[in-house]
Amino acid sequence: MSTIKQFQVTFDCADPERVARFWCEVLGYVAPAPPEGFASWDDYNSTQPAESRGAWFSCSDPSGVGPRLFFQRVPEGKVVKNRVHLDVRVGTGLVGEERLAALEAECVRLVALGAVRGQLLRADGENESCQPMQDVEGNEFCLD
Repeated sequence: MSTIKQFQVTFDCADPERVARFWCEVLGYVAPAPPEGFASWDDYNSTQPAESRGAWFSCSDPSGVGPRLFFQRVPEGKVVKNRVHLDVRVGTGLVGEERLAALEAECVRLVALGAVRGQLLRADGENESCQPMQDVEGNEFCLD
């Protein structure tokens, strides 16, 4: 029986570094240092063949607890709803107006970073309220 406990979440996107840096801001993650011998990622990318420049980027939880996020450039754009999405847990343990206020505060912060707000899903007696959103390239996620 497998005991794998670590995983990464991979995003297909058009601009890996842009999307990765958005998620760094959302989650408090950090981008890796450029490869050894390079002062910046731009310096590194300038040495790569044109088709490989900026083809991927990653970020990770500085505490080492959360999964690594990996972003890879793909030629096609997003055309349908994600089958998997991240829930950003900003309202854990909160209910009612207190939960709505936490969701709204985080939503406002993320909209300023380029996210798009969806239609708020209010508590229905079975599920607590959550705020659907889209990242800077339209990938869905929820503030939960």
